[in-house]
Amino acid sequence: MRRAILWVPLAVFLLLVGLVVWGLSRPDDTTIHSQMIGKPMPGFALQPAVASHPGLSLADLRSGQPHLVNVFASWCIPCRTEAAQLAQLKARGVPIVGIAVRDKSEDVAGFLGQYGDPFERIGSDPRSQVQFDLGSSGVPETFIVDGRGVIRLQHIGEVRPEEVASVYAAWEQAK
Repeated sequence: MRRAILWVPLAVFLLLVGLVVWGLSRPDDTTIHSQMIGKPMPGFALQPAVASHPGLSLADLRSGQPHLVNVFASWCIPCRTEAAQLAQLKARGVPIVGIAVRDKSEDVAGFLGQYGDPFERIGSDPRSQVQFDLGSSGVPETFIVDGRGVIRLQHIGEVRPEEVASVYAAWEQAK
Protein backbone atom coordinates (compact mmCIF):
# COMPACT_ATOMS: atom_id res chain seq x y z
CA MET A 1 0.00 0.00 0.00
CA ARG A 2 2.82 2.37 0.89
CA ARG A 3 4.49 1.76 -2.44
CA ALA A 4 1.29 2.64 -4.35
CA ILE A 5 1.03 5.99 -2.54
CA LEU A 6 4.54 6.90 -3.70
CA TRP A 7 3.36 6.75 -7.34
CA VAL A 8 0.39 9.12 -6.84
CA PRO A 9 2.43 12.39 -7.19
CA LEU A 10 4.01 11.12 -10.39
CA ALA A 11 0.60 10.13 -11.79
CA VAL A 12 -0.85 13.55 -10.93
CA PHE A 13 2.15 15.30 -12.53
CA LEU A 14 1.84 13.24 -15.72
CA LEU A 15 -1.89 13.96 -15.86
CA LEU A 16 -1.24 17.71 -15.59
CA VAL A 17 1.47 17.58 -18.27
CA GLY A 18 -0.93 15.68 -20.52
CA LEU A 19 -3.66 18.28 -20.01
CA VAL A 20 -1.27 21.15 -20.79
CA VAL A 21 0.00 19.46 -23.96
CA TRP A 22 -3.57 18.71 -25.09
CA GLY A 23 -4.66 22.31 -24.41
CA LEU A 24 -1.72 23.79 -26.30
CA SER A 25 -2.30 21.56 -29.30
CA ARG A 26 -5.90 22.77 -29.66
CA PRO A 27 -6.10 26.58 -29.79
CA ASP A 28 -9.56 27.96 -29.03
CA ASP A 29 -10.03 30.32 -31.95
CA THR A 30 -7.43 31.79 -34.24
CA THR A 31 -9.79 34.45 -35.63
CA ILE A 32 -9.18 37.99 -34.44
CA HIS A 33 -12.50 39.51 -33.40
CA SER A 34 -12.74 43.29 -33.51
CA GLN A 35 -13.99 45.13 -30.47
CA MET A 36 -15.18 47.95 -32.76
CA ILE A 37 -17.90 46.06 -34.66
CA GLY A 38 -21.24 47.72 -33.95
CA LYS A 39 -19.62 50.79 -32.42
CA PRO A 40 -19.53 54.26 -33.93
CA MET A 41 -16.40 55.48 -35.65
CA PRO A 42 -14.38 57.73 -33.35
CA GLY A 43 -14.59 61.44 -34.04
CA PHE A 44 -11.84 62.71 -36.34
CA ALA A 45 -11.04 65.30 -39.00
CA LEU A 46 -7.99 64.62 -41.17
CA GLN A 47 -6.28 67.00 -43.55
CA PRO A 48 -5.93 65.88 -47.19
CA ALA A 49 -3.11 63.41 -47.78
CA VAL A 50 -2.74 64.64 -51.38
CA ALA A 51 -3.83 67.85 -53.09
CA SER A 52 -6.03 65.96 -55.58
CA HIS A 53 -8.35 64.57 -52.88
CA PRO A 54 -10.27 66.19 -50.04
CA GLY A 55 -9.46 65.18 -46.47
CA LEU A 56 -11.64 62.88 -44.42
CA SER A 57 -13.76 63.36 -41.33
CA LEU A 58 -16.41 61.48 -39.39
CA ALA A 59 -19.04 63.79 -40.91
CA ASP A 60 -18.13 62.43 -44.38
CA LEU A 61 -18.95 58.91 -43.18
CA ARG A 62 -22.32 59.93 -41.72
CA SER A 63 -23.72 60.82 -45.12
CA GLY A 64 -26.40 58.11 -45.13
CA GLN A 65 -24.39 55.92 -47.51
CA PRO A 66 -22.08 53.10 -46.39
CA HIS A 67 -18.37 53.44 -47.17
CA LEU A 68 -15.32 51.27 -47.28
CA VAL A 69 -12.57 52.90 -45.21
CA ASN A 70 -9.11 51.67 -46.15
CA VAL A 71 -6.18 52.31 -43.81
CA PHE A 72 -3.07 52.17 -45.96
CA ALA A 73 0.43 53.55 -46.58
CA SER A 74 2.56 54.02 -49.66
CA TRP A 75 5.41 52.09 -48.03
CA CYS A 76 3.17 49.08 -47.31
CA ILE A 77 3.82 46.09 -49.61
CA PRO A 78 0.46 44.35 -48.93
CA CYS A 79 -1.29 47.66 -49.71
CA ARG A 80 0.15 47.42 -53.21
CA THR A 81 -1.18 43.89 -53.57
CA GLU A 82 -4.71 44.83 -52.56
CA ALA A 83 -4.94 47.80 -54.95
CA ALA A 84 -6.47 45.64 -57.70
CA GLN A 85 -9.16 44.36 -55.32
CA LEU A 86 -10.03 47.89 -54.23
CA ALA A 87 -10.37 48.83 -57.90
CA GLN A 88 -12.81 45.92 -58.35
CA LEU A 89 -14.88 47.09 -55.39
CA LYS A 90 -14.93 50.65 -56.75
CA ALA A 91 -16.06 49.33 -60.14
CA ARG A 92 -18.96 47.60 -58.36
CA GLY A 93 -20.07 50.95 -56.93
CA VAL A 94 -18.51 50.82 -53.46
CA PRO A 95 -17.46 54.31 -52.29
CA ILE A 96 -13.93 54.02 -50.92
CA VAL A 97 -12.15 56.52 -48.70
CA GLY A 98 -8.62 56.22 -47.39
CA ILE A 99 -6.59 57.02 -44.33
CA ALA A 100 -2.89 57.32 -45.18
CA VAL A 101 -0.82 56.60 -42.07
CA ARG A 102 2.71 57.89 -41.38
CA ASP A 103 3.13 58.97 -44.98
CA LYS A 104 4.27 61.91 -47.10
CA SER A 105 2.01 63.59 -49.63
CA GLU A 106 4.39 63.01 -52.54
CA ASP A 107 4.74 59.32 -51.64
CA VAL A 108 0.96 58.87 -51.49
CA ALA A 109 0.62 60.59 -54.89
CA GLY A 110 3.28 58.28 -56.34
CA PHE A 111 1.51 55.24 -54.87
CA LEU A 112 -1.82 56.28 -56.41
CA GLY A 113 -0.17 56.89 -59.78
CA GLN A 114 1.53 53.51 -59.79
CA TYR A 115 -1.08 51.22 -58.22
CA GLY A 116 -4.37 52.97 -58.99
CA ASP A 117 -6.66 55.37 -57.22
CA PRO A 118 -9.97 54.00 -55.95
CA PHE A 119 -10.37 56.75 -53.32
CA GLU A 120 -12.94 59.54 -53.17
CA ARG A 121 -11.19 61.12 -50.17
CA ILE A 122 -7.88 60.51 -48.45
CA GLY A 123 -7.08 61.81 -44.98
CA SER A 124 -3.56 62.08 -43.66
CA ASP A 125 -2.92 60.43 -40.29
CA PRO A 126 0.75 61.29 -39.70
CA ARG A 127 0.95 59.99 -36.14
CA SER A 128 -1.51 57.07 -36.57
CA GLN A 129 -3.89 58.59 -34.02
CA VAL A 130 -7.07 57.78 -35.95
CA GLN A 131 -5.65 54.38 -36.87
CA PHE A 132 -5.13 53.53 -33.20
CA ASP A 133 -8.53 54.97 -32.23
CA LEU A 134 -10.04 52.50 -34.71
CA GLY A 135 -8.29 49.60 -33.02
CA SER A 136 -6.08 49.11 -36.05
CA SER A 137 -2.50 48.17 -35.44
CA GLY A 138 -1.20 47.68 -38.95
CA VAL A 139 -1.73 48.37 -42.61
CA PRO A 140 -3.66 47.58 -44.60
CA GLU A 141 -6.94 47.31 -42.77
CA THR A 142 -10.38 47.83 -44.19
CA PHE A 143 -13.56 48.87 -42.43
CA ILE A 144 -17.12 48.89 -43.69
CA VAL A 145 -18.91 51.83 -42.10
CA ASP A 146 -22.67 52.24 -42.47
CA GLY A 147 -24.34 55.55 -43.36
CA ARG A 148 -24.64 56.53 -39.69
CA GLY A 149 -20.92 56.09 -39.04
CA VAL A 150 -21.15 52.70 -37.31
CA ILE A 151 -18.47 50.09 -38.03
CA ARG A 152 -19.97 46.93 -39.54
CA LEU A 153 -16.82 45.05 -40.58
CA GLN A 154 -13.11 45.17 -39.83
CA HIS A 155 -10.94 43.27 -42.28
CA ILE A 156 -7.36 42.86 -41.07
CA GLY A 157 -4.69 42.61 -43.76
CA GLU A 158 -5.02 43.07 -47.48
CA VAL A 159 -8.27 42.26 -49.23
CA ARG A 160 -7.40 39.21 -51.33
CA PRO A 161 -9.06 38.34 -54.64
CA GLU A 162 -11.13 35.56 -53.05
CA GLU A 163 -12.41 38.00 -50.39
CA VAL A 164 -13.79 40.69 -52.74
CA ALA A 165 -17.25 39.08 -52.83
CA SER A 166 -17.54 38.87 -49.04
CA VAL A 167 -16.36 42.47 -48.55
CA TYR A 168 -18.87 43.59 -51.18
CA ALA A 169 -21.61 41.62 -49.43
CA ALA A 170 -20.73 43.29 -46.11
CA TRP A 171 -21.00 46.68 -47.81
CA GLU A 172 -24.40 45.71 -49.27
CA GLN A 173 -25.59 44.61 -45.81
CA ALA A 174 -24.53 47.96 -44.34
CA LYS A 175 -27.02 49.80 -46.59
